[in-house]
Amino acid sequence: MPKSFPIAGALVWFLLLNPFGLFSQVDNRPKPSTKWFEQISVRGYTQVRYNGLGVSNPSLGCEQCDRSWGGNNGFFIRRMRLIFFGQINPRVYFYIQPDFASSPASDRLHFGQLRDAYFDVGLNNSNSWRVRIGQSKVPYGFENMQSSQNRLPLDRADGMNSAVANERDLGVFLYWAPVSKRAAFSDLIRKGLKGSGDYGVFAFGTYNGQTANQPELNSNRHVVGRFTWPFQLGNQWIETSLQGYTGRYTLASNQLSSGVRGLADWTYLDQRAAGTFVWYPQPFGMVAEWNIGRGPEYNPLSDSIEVQGLHGGYIQAMYRIQKEESSLIPFVRYQFYDGGKKQERDARSYTVSELELGVEWALSKQFELVVMHTWSDRRYEDHAKPMNQQSGRLIRIQAQVNF
Repeated sequence: MPKSFPIAGALVWFLLLNPFGLFSQVDNRPKPSTKWFEQISVRGYTQVRYNGLGVSNPSLGCEQCDRSWGGNNGFFIRRMRLIFFGQINPRVYFYIQPDFASSPASDRLHFGQLRDAYFDVGLNNSNSWRVRIGQSKVPYGFENMQSSQNRLPLDRADGMNSAVANERDLGVFLYWAPVSKRAAFSDLIRKGLKGSGDYGVFAFGTYNGQTANQPELNSNRHVVGRFTWPFQLGNQWIETSLQGYTGRYTLASNQLSSGVRGLADWTYLDQRAAGTFVWYPQPFGMVAEWNIGRGPEYNPLSDSIEVQGLHGGYIQAMYRIQKEESSLIPFVRYQFYDGGKKQERDARSYTVSELELGVEWALSKQFELVVMHTWSDRRYEDHAKPMNQQSGRLIRIQAQVNF
């Protein structure tokens, strides 16, 4: 495919030339004298897990999900995040989020790592048009956009989340949403309806494509587009989305086993398209997402990494019981994925079939407890393990404090 510079360049010219009068002039009227640092806020959350109950197969794990799966692991801090954010100017918003419980490997826990570091620049007075610059979530998928602070299942589904490790990358994204839709995105979070947050009705951007905190390894940039539309039928909120991306991904030398075969430059086509349907829990709700595409995947028959097709997604049902500040949400989710995971060793080949049954109890806005029973069947193969299928079940518990 052609390099994405012309696309990125077209986006820049689109912004500079101010077509069709979409972007109004800067508002130069006097503003109250408020210091920029008085606009900065801090919040965060911490998640502590235990995955050691009812484990039927210690060899069953999920590198992408939770590194405390399987083996002899005990209590585990999954996330410890501090978020610094603020509207430091009517047109400028910033957001910085480090995580102090990152786990680069199962034997290395609780490292500090940058998750988000971006700023939004409003292009009109209402900020309905804005450009996001920096490291942030790539606008692909509902569950990927949804914060782990709000999500019901303890981990994102493999099928969608394998698109972008940690959901983030470094790039530039254009977002648009009418003021009424931006307010709706905020209300869905504020009311505890498990929304995804405000990533615009329309999103378009370009990003490195090697995923967050990884150096770029080729001259190609990924390009992504997303359109989502939240609306009401009576009092019921519904949201539907379409999204897709394309680019080329390069496997780093530390991702490759000695002796595995592949393309000379280890650079592979990486593209996907997905659909989303959300019926917000009022009180019954459901979410379904499915994606298809092509990407690098280990082939055990040829002991090589090849471009292969992929498909997968999930369906989730839930029921929300609200009483004053407390809520109880039982849920069930089934997921399936057949394809490679480009960010793992040798672009591991996966077939995943998994059922999760759980309940989230929110004592208040400050404390939540999730108990979840997982039945999993996973085939994940690479050069070191060309034949590896593990199945089993376990009970997982997570306590979360929000501050």
